[in-house]
Amino acid sequence: MMRSRERTWGKTTIGLLLTAIMLFPVYWMVNVSFTRDQDMRKSPPDLFPFHGTLTGYRTVLDEQLPYLGTSLVIGLGTVVLTVALSAPAGYALAKLRPRGGGVLSFLLLAAQMIPGIIMAMGFYAIYLQLGLLQSVPGLVVADSTLAVPFAVLIFTAFMSGIPGELLQAAKTDGAGPLRTFWSVVLPMSRNAVVTVSLFAFLWSWSDFVFASTLAGGGAHKPITLGIYHYIGNNNQEWNAIMATAVVASLPAAVILVLAQRYVAAGVTAGAVKD
Repeated sequence: MMRSRERTWGKTTIGLLLTAIMLFPVYWMVNVSFTRDQDMRKSPPDLFPFHGTLTGYRTVLDEQLPYLGTSLVIGLGTVVLTVALSAPAGYALAKLRPRGGGVLSFLLLAAQMIPGIIMAMGFYAIYLQLGLLQSVPGLVVADSTLAVPFAVLIFTAFMSGIPGELLQAAKTDGAGPLRTFWSVVLPMSRNAVVTVSLFAFLWSWSDFVFASTLAGGGAHKPITLGIYHYIGNNNQEWNAIMATAVVASLPAAVILVLAQRYVAAGVTAGAVKD
């Protein structure tokens, strides 16, 4: 018993230490966001902002709200488009068994290996012809290309676990494939919908490659580009940069905490068969 308790305490201590090391950058970001400009280059630096300032957060409220709003619109648009495309595709691959489904699943896996910068260059050439550069819809479509392949695989794995008897009962009652999907499959796939929505939102919220390539000179910029306003060749407003990063991290952190139990169920769906 004593040895078992000692091992448990040892593992707990190691886990807490590793967690503290991983979370230290987050703490330092918060610390610097409250640090005055004249204290930035102190050696050694203060581990706690004893003479804290809210200047960085005032700057965020004065200058960064439009960028946050743009990121929110892009994130929600990406979620809607991703779910609208990937849920029916996952249902078709899981239950309708179309010809070439295995090849399509392989292509979806391969699509996730394509570097984002290559896709950004392709989108730039296409958007230049269509007039979609520096536009919110253009960024929504571009960000969705990152989320859709992953989302289809999640929906396919989850919907494969839905009992076929339910679908057969719906068919017996006269429901077609579309009605079955909308009234039976989609309500039962709530965990997968939440998981896909969360990852799609996080990808679009943190995107920098597509934003800098496709919307760098436009009026509607996401928060990832808004932070760059404080970085210059001869001056870096670190407290404003870190304050913006803290504020930009809050929506993603809150959503992740609220949706974590759905995400766990959605990601592990299909891993174990009865």
